[in-house]
Amino acid sequence: MRKVLFILGQLSDQDAEWLTANGRKKVLPPDGVMIREGEPIDSLYVVLEGLLSVIDRDLGNSEVAQLGCGEVVGEMSFIDGRPPSATVRAIERTTALEVPRRALLHKIETDPAFAARFYRALAMFLSHRLRTLTHDSPDVDELDPNVLDSVHLAASRFDRMMKQLMMSA
Repeated sequence: MRKVLFILGQLSDQDAEWLTANGRKKVLPPDGVMIREGEPIDSLYVVLEGLLSVIDRDLGNSEVAQLGCGEVVGEMSFIDGRPPSATVRAIERTTALEVPRRALLHKIETDPAFAARFYRALAMFLSHRLRTLTHDSPDVDELDPNVLDSVHLAASRFDRMMKQLMMSA
């Protein structure tokens, strides 16, 4: 859930509404593939319900992580434009918000304030992830103070996003 708190906590209500309005609901059955390692992706995903497995071919097809509700998937490929370095597969029926890359890039190019908030949110999350991976810190599970101030807003935005998408066909 931490990824979505970093991102939605930095965005405005209007930004979150834009993501919901411009995304679409994607449902994966168990064992369905969201992202294939090495194959370009054209969307960014927010997991609304379910569970995903992240599998790395270079590590003997072993699972390196599980992603659940509130996780953002595909952010690294969105930022650097490189193909994904792992495969993401559904462990159970999973529903996600799928935001097309083209629409997101257009929004970023035409709305500088959104772009600044969006990239700040991704930078904060990726910085936090790198710190937790490279330092054996006792406060790994604590939220960054910059994020903590906006947790209630982020949670409210995520709840609205889920309700709107889960009600859609």
